[in-house]
Amino acid sequence: MSAAGQAGWVDHGDKRRACFKISDGQPATRYLVKSFLLPHLICPACLPKEYRLEPAIESEAAGDIISGELICVQCRRRYPLRDGVAHLLPVADGGSAGGQLRYEEGGMVDRYLWSHYADLCGVDGNGAANAAWADCLAGGDGASLDAGCAVGRLTFAMAARSSWAVGCDLSGNFIKAVRTLARDRQLTFSLPLEGNLREIFRITLPTALRSDNAEFIVADALRLPFRRETFQQSASLNLLDRVRYPLAHLFEMNRVASCSGAAFLFASPFSWAASSAPEELWLGGKAAGEFSGSGIDNVRSLLAGQGGILTPPWQVSRAGTIPWQIRSHCRHHELITSEFLLAVR
Repeated sequence: MSAAGQAGWVDHGDKRRACFKISDGQPATRYLVKSFLLPHLICPACLPKEYRLEPAIESEAAGDIISGELICVQCRRRYPLRDGVAHLLPVADGGSAGGQLRYEEGGMVDRYLWSHYADLCGVDGNGAANAAWADCLAGGDGASLDAGCAVGRLTFAMAARSSWAVGCDLSGNFIKAVRTLARDRQLTFSLPLEGNLREIFRITLPTALRSDNAEFIVADALRLPFRRETFQQSASLNLLDRVRYPLAHLFEMNRVASCSGAAFLFASPFSWAASSAPEELWLGGKAAGEFSGSGIDNVRSLLAGQGGILTPPWQVSRAGTIPWQIRSHCRHHELITSEFLLAVR
């Protein structure tokens, strides 16, 4: 820490954030992860053992550029906090695995912003799908997790029904975009209209979507940086067929969910591809071997306790399909249908 400033907790109304104080006594423009999340964070590299992370801070460039770290009390691994974003990846290149690089391509953030928020921009988009996902959420005083949150629409809906909610994704670009939206409550983006012409969209979050108790971090859904039994409500939407070890993802979602009084919203189009995971690790979509047959049937069986992998077992209370779309340009949309299960225990 330079002589220009000192670290400390700064109270912003009823919410506290880990901040920096600079010499004029004002908080720096960059802040660390929201404080309600800190007690629940663990070192993902030390899993299955759970060791807490302690915050450390430093200032750079004579106090103008400020950054921090979260340090594992056991292995001393350091996880950076850059521009207010916690990067809790067990390995530095974790984002490159499982075909993740495609989500860092130019224009991908804008396509997903349209997919999540077009209905808030006066466009029909996925309004029906967003309403259907939200209808699956229960209200309560517990915490919520949106794994593979992309640009965070479901996380905001969860925050409105929880004491607090966190969304995590491997894409740093997704997390930067949604944290800007959470901070400003509005965001402008554009998509191709035709050729080099672009169409501008402006998102304004309605009061029904809370952001004051929502946080977003970069994390791996195969090594979630949270203590076991942290969440009363959790979701994994359209993620299972995009991770490099699908069964490990379900195991992790089960680990961080409460053993009782919990709800888990799962959905996937089951678009299995070798670019994401080797065929032997797929949980469906193959004619022979372990987990052959239908992906949704296999996930349902796993949730019910098959093989003793996910315990305590879950009970499926609702099931169905939800169509949604991603836009490339005004005349080109990709239509996807996800099968979903709402499980409780």
